[in-house]
Amino acid sequence: MRLHTAVALAAAGLLALAGTALAQQPIVIKFSHVVAVDTPKGKGAEYFKKLAEGRTKGRVKVEVYPNSSLFKDGEEMEALQLGSVQMLAPSVAKFGPLGVREFEVFDLPYIFDTFAELHKVTEGNVGKLLFQKLESKGVTGLAFWDNGFKDFSANRSIKLPADYKGLKMRIQSSKVLGDEIKALGAIPQVMAFSEVYQALQTGVVDGTENPPSNFYTQKMNEVQKYLALTDHGVIEYAVIVNKKFWDGLPADVRTTLEGAMKDATKYANDIAKKENDDALEAVRKSGKTQILTLSADEKNQLKKVLLPVHKENESRIGKDIIAEVYKATDFKP
Repeated sequence: MRLHTAVALAAAGLLALAGTALAQQPIVIKFSHVVAVDTPKGKGAEYFKKLAEGRTKGRVKVEVYPNSSLFKDGEEMEALQLGSVQMLAPSVAKFGPLGVREFEVFDLPYIFDTFAELHKVTEGNVGKLLFQKLESKGVTGLAFWDNGFKDFSANRSIKLPADYKGLKMRIQSSKVLGDEIKALGAIPQVMAFSEVYQALQTGVVDGTENPPSNFYTQKMNEVQKYLALTDHGVIEYAVIVNKKFWDGLPADVRTTLEGAMKDATKYANDIAKKENDDALEAVRKSGKTQILTLSADEKNQLKKVLLPVHKENESRIGKDIIAEVYKATDFKP
C-alpha cells in the first residue's frame, strides 16, 4: 500500500508540476507584416513587442515576422482569419477583397493634404465606424498606423499626366488605385509587395507608387530612374487581430496590450514623417534616382486628372463615408 501511495503521490506531483509549467507558457502573438524592419511599420511592430512583453512580465511573447517572411500580401488576411497568425498591420487597401470596401476611401487620390487631416479621420468617428465593419469578418481593429504620402516612380520623367501614358504601374489590390492609374492613361498591375523589386528590375512593370521609406528600404532606387514628389495619396495601415484570439485573452492581459498598442501607435505615427524625410535624403544621396519636384501648376494638372476618381467610386466605397471624410478634413471637391 505504501508503495502504491508513494507512486500515486509522485504521479500527482508530476501532474502538478506539468500543470504549473503549462500555466506559465507565454501567450504567443505572431505579428506578420510585409515591409522591412527599418520602416515606420517595422519599427512600430518592434516597439509594440518590447512594450507588450515588458508590461505583461513575460506572459505574452510577440514574434514579429517582417518582409513577408511568414505570409505574403495575398495570403496574410486569410491566415489571420484562420488563426495561423494573430496580428497583422496590412495597408488598408487590402480590406476591399475582404468585402469591406469602405476602407478604400484612404486610396482616393489627393483626399488628404497633411497628417493632421488624416488623423482627424483615423482617430475620429470614421475610424471607429470602419473598425466596426471588420467584426463580422472575425477581425478586430486595434489602431491605424501611418506610413506616409505616396510618390510615383518610373524609368522616365513623370511630371505631367501625359508622361504616364502607357506605363505599367504596380499597385496594391484596390479598384480605386486601379482607377487612379487608368485616369493617368497608364496600365495598373496588381502585384505582391515582395515581388515588386524584381518586377521593376526585369521590366515586368515600369513604375510604382510608394512613400519614400518603402521605396528606399526595398532598394527600388536601384531600379527606378525617376521619383516624382507627387504626394498624391497615403499608405495607411490598420493593426488588426484575430477576433476570437483577442476576445479569448485574459481581461487584464488584453487591457495591458491595448495600452501597449496605444503607445506603439503614437511612436509609429510620430516617426513616420521623419523616416520618410530621411529615406528621401538617402535616395538623393545614392545618386541613382533623379528626384522630380513638381511646380504648383504641374501638381494641379495631376489633381485635375485624378480627382474624378472620387466620384467614380462613390457607389463602391459609399457616398456617406466619403462625405464624412470630406467633412472631417474640410475637403472641397
